[in-house]
Amino acid sequence: MGFAIPEPFCWDESFKVFYDMLDDEHKGLFQGIFNMAKDPKDAGALSWLVTKVDEHFTDEEAEMTKHNYADIGPHQAAHKSFLDKIRGLSTPVDDATVKFAKEWLVNHIKVTDFKYKGKLE
Repeated sequence: MGFAIPEPFCWDESFKVFYDMLDDEHKGLFQGIFNMAKDPKDAGALSWLVTKVDEHFTDEEAEMTKHNYADIGPHQAAHKSFLDKIRGLSTPVDDATVKFAKEWLVNHIKVTDFKYKGKLE
């Protein structure tokens, strides 16, 4: 899809968007996908990830709305598509889906989220 997937799968400074709340939430999303990958049969890990993704997207979109971010529409559409996909998952989660989730998060942050750097102030 684009950017290299970190191994082990965890957040690092290269993903920083420079908004503490959003960076902290991104760290949680990495942890959630890591946990899902570690134990694809764990329904609790999958449920936790879905909750964290939903909370993060809600918070991020609220910040965009608050600061009149011009590209909110396509960003929300990307969020909806990903959230719909992970809400439809069941355990065990297959390897292709884990790979998709990792690639999606890495590329979404580094391409889509990076567009709002410096614009939510």
